Amino acid sequence: MTTQDITSKVVYHIDGAEQPLKALRNIRNHLDVSPRTTIIVVTHANGVDFLMEGAKHAETGTQYAPLVSALTARGVVFEICEITLKNRKLTKDQFVLDATFTPSGVVRVADLQTQQGFAYIKP
Repeated sequence: MTTQDITSKVVYHIDGAEQPLKALRNIRNHLDVSPRTTIIVVTHANGVDFLMEGAKHAETGTQYAPLVSALTARGVVFEICEITLKNRKLTKDQFVLDATFTPSGVVRVADLQTQQGFAYIKP
């Protein structure tokens, strides 16, 4: 059996502004090696910022939206915590169309791990 044959489920947890570019690269590499992996990215707190329209990496200027779209096309799901939206007074229309929403990022991560058998990765 090769890594190409492995079917696994992984949740990437992003809660900080410094994580997204590294996480997006990790996810791309993950899928390149194991394309049958189901990946859900759950964001909350400052981790939601990279999914906002026009967001780019502070140091490199890399725009996140094209990277997110490319991964979405490969089956990756990006979820934003609605509690974060409320606490930060953000609205759903401020985010890229590829993003989806979950009532609580922390609860979603816990559910994916304990109830649905997802492995946990925090970049």
